[in-house]
Amino acid sequence: MPKGKVLITGGAGYIGAHTAVALFEAGYEPLVLDNFSNTLPSAIDAIRQLTFDGLKVYETDCCDYQALEEVYLNEKPVGVIHFAAFKAVGESVRLPLKYYKNNLMSLANVLELSVKHSIKNLVFSSSCTVYGQPEHLPVHEGSPILPAESPYGNTKQIGEEMVRDAVQSGAPLAAISLRYFNPVGAHPSSKLGELPLGTPNNLVPFITQTVAGWRDQLTVFGDDYPTPDGTCIRDYIHVCDLAEAHVAAIKTLEKAEDSYSGVDYINIGTGRGHSVLEVIHAFEDTTGHKLNYQIGPRRPGDVTAVFADTTKSKKALGWSPKYSMEEALVHAWNWQKTLKK
Repeated sequence: MPKGKVLITGGAGYIGAHTAVALFEAGYEPLVLDNFSNTLPSAIDAIRQLTFDGLKVYETDCCDYQALEEVYLNEKPVGVIHFAAFKAVGESVRLPLKYYKNNLMSLANVLELSVKHSIKNLVFSSSCTVYGQPEHLPVHEGSPILPAESPYGNTKQIGEEMVRDAVQSGAPLAAISLRYFNPVGAHPSSKLGELPLGTPNNLVPFITQTVAGWRDQLTVFGDDYPTPDGTCIRDYIHVCDLAEAHVAAIKTLEKAEDSYSGVDYINIGTGRGHSVLEVIHAFEDTTGHKLNYQIGPRRPGDVTAVFADTTKSKKALGWSPKYSMEEALVHAWNWQKTLKK
């Protein structure tokens, strides 16, 4: 017997698609909802290959209240994982209102409909960007929430506040906000991976596309940061590990039933930071391919360094990452080799 339906908004995206597979493997029925503004319909074929042919897919925008409510009425899921959001830091600096309108309105609709239709379990896709430019590393869940470095990061801070306020209003809602770090890699089968529309905003797909000849050169944004090699440091986590964390969060909420009422915040990372140049050199070493890259100016919105204290994720979710950075890079490269430009 399936454990129940879980609605995944943004379910055809990079993290959402991998989470759909992980939910299916854990015995749930994933329901994929996406407006396909930043992913290709081919992702659905891949999810179906890794799950089941009868996978339900809704081409719906979370900002469309009535269309979204139809999904709630039709499916009555046991929980919702809310990914759907614009997520490019640089673009959010150039187009802040686009980010505030989409990211906050979509979340408001999800919260209102979850309360209205008695869907108690909500996992919110938050981000390490809520910590701003951290004063101390690693960051833990009690670290100060400093001013965001980008409008994107600010939408995550405000999003967490919206979830908190909805829960504290007395609504029959329990939520976990997963503050995750930088997802990388691809499904080991090479059927699913990161395929951004247009120019990648994330480091690893830009690396793989450059080595594959899709891009002429990668630009490293700044080498004058106060880090050992001058480049930004991030906590890179395999996307399959990240997907499993979402499954663990849904299970935690379900297991607690009525005893779990409130909102919790949990870091999802590896606990180790890698600089941009370290990632580049690790890719070259593990794949045997040299990368054409240059050093450029800093990019607006980037913080110097951030990586996670993972103590709470192990204790609260019983979760810890399985894959190494090297495995993630190999999986990303294997995925890239299956793609046609």
